[in-house]
Amino acid sequence: MLPAYVPNSAAAALGGGAPVDMGKTWSDGRRILGDGKTWRGFVLGVACGVAVGIVQIVARDAFGLSSLPEHTLITVFLLAFGALLGDMVKSFIKRRLGKESGEEWLIADQYDLVAGSLGLLLVFQYGWVVENVTLGVFVWIIILTPLLHRAANIIGYLIGVKKVPW
Repeated sequence: MLPAYVPNSAAAALGGGAPVDMGKTWSDGRRILGDGKTWRGFVLGVACGVAVGIVQIVARDAFGLSSLPEHTLITVFLLAFGALLGDMVKSFIKRRLGKESGEEWLIADQYDLVAGSLGLLLVFQYGWVVENVTLGVFVWIIILTPLLHRAANIIGYLIGVKKVPW
């Protein structure tokens, strides 16, 4: 899941510039996504997730780390892209519910990246998911994701990248 965990933090740290929704509003009068979702953040976030995945591929092969999943460029791209896609879908729904950008939304804020990344993998790399995401791995993903999410957000808040620590 590392290629899926990295993009959100990278997007927050490296983002800025033009918002993905171009400042447009939905039929309800609210922004489609908000200023927090930018093209630069999306592209650089995905790139960082893919880079981490490539390091995993190289490390697995070079050092015989068979405990790492046997990733391909496709799986690391789907994990990274899916994580940010899941985050954008969550933001879209959040705006429709009247929640502001940065407002905490428990569960959805923590698991949007899991839903997006695993969802894309299930659609495009079903066999890889069946082979690598065992029940034990899935349980660890469910346990570790909110802990890593909170830690990354607190660090982002402390260094000034995020406005709120959640």
